[in-house]
Parts: sequence; structure tokens; C-alpha cells
Amino acid sequence: MLNDKTILITGGTGSFGKKFLEMIFANYKPKKVIIYSRDEYKQSVMQTDYQDKVDMKRVRFFIGDVRDRERLYRAFEGVDYVIHAAAMKQVPTCEYNPMEAIKTNIHGAQNVIDAALDKGVKKVVALSTDKAVNPINLYGGTKLVSDKLFIAANAYRGSKGTVFSVVRYGNVAGSRGSVIPIWKKIIEQGGTELGVTDMRMTRFWITLEQGVELVFKALEESKGGETYISKIPSFHIGDLAKAMLPECTINEFGIREGEKLHEVMVTKDDSRTTYEYDKHYIIYPNYTWAEGDNILPGGKPVEDGFEYNSGNNTQWLSVEQLKEALKNI
Repeated sequence: MLNDKTILITGGTGSFGKKFLEMIFANYKPKKVIIYSRDEYKQSVMQTDYQDKVDMKRVRFFIGDVRDRERLYRAFEGVDYVIHAAAMKQVPTCEYNPMEAIKTNIHGAQNVIDAALDKGVKKVVALSTDKAVNPINLYGGTKLVSDKLFIAANAYRGSKGTVFSVVRYGNVAGSRGSVIPIWKKIIEQGGTELGVTDMRMTRFWITLEQGVELVFKALEESKGGETYISKIPSFHIGDLAKAMLPECTINEFGIREGEKLHEVMVTKDDSRTTYEYDKHYIIYPNYTWAEGDNILPGGKPVEDGFEYNSGNNTQWLSVEQLKEALKNI
């Protein structure tokens, strides 16, 4: 599917973009991969780090911001597939700089949609987050709007045929900004106290590899408007601390503004249009423009009132399993 195709990743110097670059060359023979981002230093580091990992003759680095509509139009010339990973993600930063978050996460999303439609891109997959589900912070609110924009874009593609879908997952294990590298640094410096917001807190465990694989699946089979969610295990945040440092002292300092006890991926209201597959769920669009024959084979409807969150999950990682999983991070 991606052989001899041109793929562009917005925000491509992030954790996801790096893993995507590795995996696409390991599994396909793309014509070209374009890394589109606004940080020249990160692009330079990425160019150096990946010299011996991928075919750099087929990789292009474009400096640009998703806020810059004209630059996007130039970058999307001749592109077959787009993965939209660019976003302002830090919750406190978005709260303190709300208009900047809106410009990047909402206006930027619309720019990507318009450029994809006007330049004849075949498919666009937008990366979402659990925080877009029942949002309680500005970051989640902007990503909810972004998700809605990408799904609704299927309604006005007309004869252009561009397909838009969404892939949703929570904090990726070991990614930049997650708790694992923060605790790892404390441990390396000889610290024995790890800060935990609330011992009741649970999270999903998803690796970068799993995230990229779900994007590959969306690129391969999406017909328009689907939201893909991986079926993955949960863990208690306190168990993760014990897995990283068994003799640690846990400092429980209280849940912070904008945080949830549990990550939610599928709401009860979404259950009416959610189908369960072997390794994932798909929430289908519930709009007049969405045709019923877009339901992909192999799935079954979930029960009305079903909710998928990290607290009611049926798969759990123990402390020992977390220790094993951490070896691969």
C-alpha cells in the first residue's frame, strides 16, 4: 500500500515521527517520506541519528508550521498520504497560552484538511488523544475540535476522494513528556522518592510500535470518518513506580488540574456506533453523510452503554509484567 508512495508527517521530529520513520522503511519501500516540522535543530539531530537506520535518500526535511497555510500547500504537492501528528500537547502550556493552542491544534488542523483536499492527498490520519474524550482541559478541548474537523472533512471532499480518519491513544510509554523518562532521570541521579499524583490513578499501556501499527491499519483500510482505538492493557500508576524502583518511597501529592483518574477512550454515548475487532475498536461516524456500507468486516457492535477506560479494562499489567515491558522502552 505504501510502496512507491510519498508520505508526509506533520510534527515528524516527535517520538511518533521517529518510530514511524523506522517502521515504514522496515515494512515498506516508500518513494519519499517528508518530515514536516518547525524546529530546525530537531530536524538536524534526526538527520544525523537516522543516517544508518533508514534510506535517507528518500527522506526530506521541510521546515514549516501547520499554522502556515501557504507552506502546507507547497509541502503537500505530490503527497499521497499524510499523518497529522503536530500539536501543542503540554496541558499546563495550553492552559497558560490558550490562543496559541487554538492556533496550532484547531486552525492548524483546518489548514491540513484544506491542503489535503486541494492537493489531492489520498488519505489523512490524524493522531488524537484520550484527553479529547470528555475534555476537562484546554488541550483536550482543542483536540476534540480537531477530531471533529477531520471526521467532518469527509462530508465535503466531493469528487476529490480524500479519506480522513482518526487514531486515538493515550500517553505512549516512554515518550517525551511521559512519566517514565522523568522517573528514570530521578533514579539515575540516585533519588529514591517518586512523585505520584493519586494512587488510584490508572493508565493504558501502549508502545510507539503499537501506535504506528494502528496508523498503518487506518491508512490501509479506512473509508472515511472512523476513529481507531487499540485494545491494550492498563496499569496502576503506583505499580509502575514499584516496577521502576522496588524500594522507592512514593510521594502522593494529589491530582492536578486538568488530570483524570482514568483515561477514557470510548464513551457510553459513543458505544452506539462502536464496533469491536480482534485488536482494536472503531467508532464510526454517526452523520447523514456516513453510509452504512462503510462498516469494515470482522467486527461486532459493542453493547449499548459500553465504556472503554483504563479503570474498567479487562487486561492489566502486574508489577512484574511492567518490569518486563520497561525493558523494551
